[in-house]
Amino acid sequence: MSKYREKARDLFLQGFNCSQAVFCAFAEDYDIPRELALRLSASFGGGIGRMRETCGALCGACMLAGLEKGQTKADDNKAKLENYKQVQEFAEKFKAKNGSIRCGDLLKSNAANNHNPVPEERTAEYYRERPCLRMVDTAVEIFEDYLNEIQK
Repeated sequence: MSKYREKARDLFLQGFNCSQAVFCAFAEDYDIPRELALRLSASFGGGIGRMRETCGALCGACMLAGLEKGQTKADDNKAKLENYKQVQEFAEKFKAKNGSIRCGDLLKSNAANNHNPVPEERTAEYYRERPCLRMVDTAVEIFEDYLNEIQK
């Protein structure tokens, strides 16, 4: 298991959301302080604000793609295009592995459509019932593969 996957799993099991786990596993490599990284990625958990839309783990990986090659100048359409292409590739890989990129679909629960902002208590049963740790693993693997590819 890679150090990033271990970090991400540890963060998730500590009680941070899926997006925080993925983003913060790599944040140190970008000189982003832990507290800032946790705050930046906090809103994307639970399918963005627990609305069960795009999986937060995937959102974390997409935020990392922006750190690598995101657009920084208003007229840099090439960078925008490259970033969007990369995000779409991440989404395709994530969907191929998990069947969907939508949190509600991944959870396969009637409660998944409930926009209740109250987070569920993290218990042994919570971790047993949910595929979230597997989604964190997938997002980390996708981003690690991307890093390996661009570093060649």
